[in-house]
Amino acid sequence: MSLPRGRNGSNSVELGEGIVHLGFEEDDDNGGSAAGVSTGTTASGPGENRDSGAVEYTQIKPHAGMPKEVLLLYSSQARYRVPRLVLFWLTLVCTVTLVAVTAAVIALSPRCLSWWQSSPVYQLYPRSFRDTDGDGVGDLRGIREQLDHFQYLNIKSVWISPFYRSPMRDFGYDVEDFRAIDPIFGTMQDFEDLLAEMHNKNLKMIMDFIPNHTSDRHRWFNLSRSRDEHYKDYYVWTDCNATAPRPNNWVSVFGNSSWTYDEVRGQCYLHQFLKEQPDLNFKNPHVCREMIDIIDFWLKKGVDGFRMDAVKHLLEATHLRDEPQVDLNKPAESITSEWDLHHDYTTSQLGLHDLLREWRAEMDVYSREPGRYRVMMTESYDYHEVDKTMMYYGTPLVKESDIPFNFYLMDLSQNISGLWVKHLVHIWMANMPKGQWPNWVVGNHDKPRIASSAGRSYVRVINMLLLTLPGTPTTYYGEEIGMENINVTQSQIQDPAGKYNASASRDPQRSPMQWSDGMNAGFNNRTNTTWLPVHPDYSTVNVEAQKKDEGSVLAQYRFLSALRLSELPLHRGWFCYVHADANVFSYLRELDGLDTGFLIVLNFGTESTVTDLSSVSELPDRLTVLMSTDRLSDGKVLHKSRIPTAAGEGLVIQYSTHVRFSPSHPAECYVSEKTCYLGTVNILYKC
Repeated sequence: MSLPRGRNGSNSVELGEGIVHLGFEEDDDNGGSAAGVSTGTTASGPGENRDSGAVEYTQIKPHAGMPKEVLLLYSSQARYRVPRLVLFWLTLVCTVTLVAVTAAVIALSPRCLSWWQSSPVYQLYPRSFRDTDGDGVGDLRGIREQLDHFQYLNIKSVWISPFYRSPMRDFGYDVEDFRAIDPIFGTMQDFEDLLAEMHNKNLKMIMDFIPNHTSDRHRWFNLSRSRDEHYKDYYVWTDCNATAPRPNNWVSVFGNSSWTYDEVRGQCYLHQFLKEQPDLNFKNPHVCREMIDIIDFWLKKGVDGFRMDAVKHLLEATHLRDEPQVDLNKPAESITSEWDLHHDYTTSQLGLHDLLREWRAEMDVYSREPGRYRVMMTESYDYHEVDKTMMYYGTPLVKESDIPFNFYLMDLSQNISGLWVKHLVHIWMANMPKGQWPNWVVGNHDKPRIASSAGRSYVRVINMLLLTLPGTPTTYYGEEIGMENINVTQSQIQDPAGKYNASASRDPQRSPMQWSDGMNAGFNNRTNTTWLPVHPDYSTVNVEAQKKDEGSVLAQYRFLSALRLSELPLHRGWFCYVHADANVFSYLRELDGLDTGFLIVLNFGTESTVTDLSSVSELPDRLTVLMSTDRLSDGKVLHKSRIPTAAGEGLVIQYSTHVRFSPSHPAECYVSEKTCYLGTVNILYKC
């Protein structure tokens, strides 16, 4: 389409006849000038020339492809400007609202549980877990072969007892080289393969770290006894003589004097454990630096945390005074046991927590990586001095241990009853600093198996207790199938503590893991050799058999572990006492805003009983058993005034109610971090 040029050759555009365009309209019938629209130019009269490039527009409607000048003209009209402003402000308000809502959700959302909080910690003793080379001792490849077992149990955190190079006088707790793997367990490549495979399966590895002492074969000790200028003060030395090497009355954990005379140096060195385990001197800054470097070495390898061994022994009083006797009438020369003294100068000394904070700070450097938090667990048997254990949590401003091990449930066997169990639980819950995370232990490599100390009939109810209490439970290998102690004859004793005192041997709780009813319980399939005897009940108490039995200890452990992981009230809700008597210990788990709650009823007594909870008005009258340690009770509907349990039976009862127990019973309830559930949008928020 062509447009006729204006008169006098001007560049003006006229609406002439024959031009069809929806954007143009004639103003009159005689071809006169249309109602013009000027866009920054002045219309020329007939016969007048315009500036070069100036264009006069006479269209009166906007159209696709219009020039900028026309667009700007029409955009100022109200019918175009107003919708545009409405859309702009609407978009702005929506954006601001979205940002505000997002910020509010972030600000109000509770902290996500870390990996060490979301599942049990599984402790395995590598010598006894799985042997792949036929020497009768477990190894790292054996652990790698059994990683599916942890996934089967819904476990994410695995703590492995020491596998450093060691003379094995205390089975790995006497370290000869902190940066090497003992050949009996494999090679560094085996370790790296194991760690990589664990991470591929979303499992976390926690290593044992032994900072208090080394082996007497460690390079540092040999240089120190030779008075090397740099290493001479790496250990605690003092003057003494060969005939009476007792600078004071300090006693080793394993018995007898904590001092041994060294002929090479001509002095005594301190050892709070075996004489082959000399104590390091943490008053020496070079020793402190060495420990941090070792932590750094393994963190760079990719380990996910450490269990710090025997931390209360790290420092000693420099004055070396005698410790007070428990029995003042006992002759001083007969003091041979750690229980004979109050350890005022050899444990929990000033400066201990400064060391732990330095290690925590080093681990925090590696925790900055998303999803790779490095956990610190500390071991300290403080017995009746629970306040000392609580100090390992740190302060609101300075963090130390994530899990200061809670060993009080190990005393279950002293008095099996509902009241006693409540007392042991309450020791921790009543003393734990506000906002901290509890943990629970019933067995480990140093203490008898709970199935033997408390009784086999209580294994299931104890597992139910562990997996329904708030916090992180620790499961010692074999507890998931109810393994018991073995009987070890005098000639079979391997433990150095047992060689000093047969009754103190820790061998019974360290027997090989029972995988199947095959040769050596599946621990060693290559040769008929095991470093300790296998328990004779392995033909029925083993993983393979219990996987086939839906009512087995293993099956119930697995169900409870999965339930704990999936139900909000169990892993981050309120914990409230509701009942305790000579037989039964009972408590609630609930979450604000969530109608679903759980009533746990555990019979630790010696007889069947009926529990009346009619006084708990917050509970509905009719209750349904979700799970019982006796499968015959699964699914039963009970009235809250009559809840029957047999001795050693535990019930998980799921109920629904709009009324919470915790608001009206604050003295009976505990929570680490209060959170509420908003069902309309399915989120948790701080409340």
